[in-house]
Amino acid sequence: MIRQAVLDDAADLAKVVKQVERESPFMLYESGERDISTEKQLQMIHHLVNKHNSNIFVTIQDGHIVGYLFAIGGSTNKTKHCAHIVIGVIEAYRGKGIGSSLFRELEKWAKGKLHRLELTVITENNAGINLYEKAGFIIEGVKKHSLYMDNRFVDEYYMGKLLEG
Repeated sequence: MIRQAVLDDAADLAKVVKQVERESPFMLYESGERDISTEKQLQMIHHLVNKHNSNIFVTIQDGHIVGYLFAIGGSTNKTKHCAHIVIGVIEAYRGKGIGSSLFRELEKWAKGKLHRLELTVITENNAGINLYEKAGFIIEGVKKHSLYMDNRFVDEYYMGKLLEG
């Protein structure tokens, strides 16, 4: 089941974000690098779901959140037509269509609200790139040496999708 996040999801969402950051080397933040508290997630949910061009979607299985997708809308007149996407799925639930379902829900919600969706992905994250391409995103450019991980610089792709209507 996929739905928009509600304030009561804050504690479960904080737990899942922490778990995804612990399990995946491809997230921007490393495990424990930032404070992901229930209170911070509560503020994030309140802030994003009350903006016309932003939202948070969660996937619920067995009564708990197992995946999330943040659509963070632009805050200026020149960027309000666009949202930056952040997605995470608990490792045990990856490869089961949850990411694709989250993107389908995002697109249904975004039609008529947004013109552009965008994200960045580490060029070595083949599973992520495949998911994003399956969702209709295209590679628009490369951010050379944009991140430093595993004692080396890595590149990221800029990916985007234009919505019709």
